[in-house]
Amino acid sequence: MDKVIVLIGAPGAGKGTQARLLQERRGIPQISTGDMFREMKTLETPLAREVQEIMVSGKLISDDVTYQVVRERTSREDCENGYVLDGYPRTAIQAAQLEELAKEQAKDIQAIEVHVPREELMRRLTGRRSCPVCGEIYNIHSKPPKIDGVCDLHSEAELIHRADDFEEKVAVRLATYDELTKPLIDYYETLGRISKVEGSGDLETIYSEIERLVMK
Repeated sequence: MDKVIVLIGAPGAGKGTQARLLQERRGIPQISTGDMFREMKTLETPLAREVQEIMVSGKLISDDVTYQVVRERTSREDCENGYVLDGYPRTAIQAAQLEELAKEQAKDIQAIEVHVPREELMRRLTGRRSCPVCGEIYNIHSKPPKIDGVCDLHSEAELIHRADDFEEKVAVRLATYDELTKPLIDYYETLGRISKVEGSGDLETIYSEIERLVMK
């Protein structure tokens, strides 16, 4: 394949799920920024120690440090034939850095935007509930528990509605996403490297469309 697949989508668009399906079904590694930074907490390399110090200080991790983390992870053997980036790049500056990395790795970049209407994103995000014991995620609209308000796996656990998933906080998150991501989408549109997939339909239909774009 020899591609770097950049999945772009707002919180709640389902890009993480689609990246995971590509990994499970096509063996294309899902490279998530969240996973990479969690791994950095357990490593003893100079880069990991630098990331740990930044995290402890409460400062934001710079574009350059993030790039180094991505570069290190995607240089491993499992990414040799291509990979899916979930959560990176987030800005046009990071996209430009990724261009250099892809060139170094002799790979082409293909961006795919998973587009979901704002009303649907709000519904998905405000409907989320989680189990405080096992972390299982439910949704009162699309994936409700068998017993209202209670985890299927832990009957003693009352499901939690996270503060971040109340309407006011969700609106702020989506507005921030729009502000940061529009230049990124514009960047890939200028290069003619972005395709849009409607993400509000059936999970398998969405996956089939993304798979078609990735494998062509």
